[in-house]
Amino acid sequence: MSASKPSADETLQRWRDEEAAVRARLGAIGVARPEQVAGLSGLQVMQAMLAGELPSPPIGVTLDFLPVRIEHGIAIFQGRPGRAHYNPLGTVHGGWFATLLDSCVGCAVHTALPAGRSYTTVEIKINIVRALTDKVPLVRAEGRVIHLGRSLATAEGRLVGHDGKLYAHATTTCFVFEAPHSKAHS
Repeated sequence: MSASKPSADETLQRWRDEEAAVRARLGAIGVARPEQVAGLSGLQVMQAMLAGELPSPPIGVTLDFLPVRIEHGIAIFQGRPGRAHYNPLGTVHGGWFATLLDSCVGCAVHTALPAGRSYTTVEIKINIVRALTDKVPLVRAEGRVIHLGRSLATAEGRLVGHDGKLYAHATTTCFVFEAPHSKAHS
């Protein structure tokens, strides 16, 4: 007998519980110093952030989103669409979608990088397939690495609601390079 799929309400409650657990662990808002991340892989950096051992980036406070799950090649962010994110048409601005998706796909790439390597987004393509308002309490942006090479990485992401509806999807290309601070500490 197979387990039944959780209802939208059960999924929403699980997402709220997971977010509360992450928020309870998060550290101060800020940016990690180079000496705090020297010698750490991208996955270790992201895990330290989730554990509250490294600062949590200010963008998450500004746009009301945060990482909730990090694995090698995977980054899942959760966001709360609010009226502060609305465009003049009364829906969430495309820039909010873009920032949330850029964060999940970029961090998915970050989790796959060894110590001493860094990345920057060189291209992101987003398709918004459904409008979003604050009537949707939470969304998740799930990013996954497609390819990781020596100098280029690609990833894809999907922005979904707790009811399984797709709101947007994205792909990114990231430039991978030696981290500026890695030579000073190697």
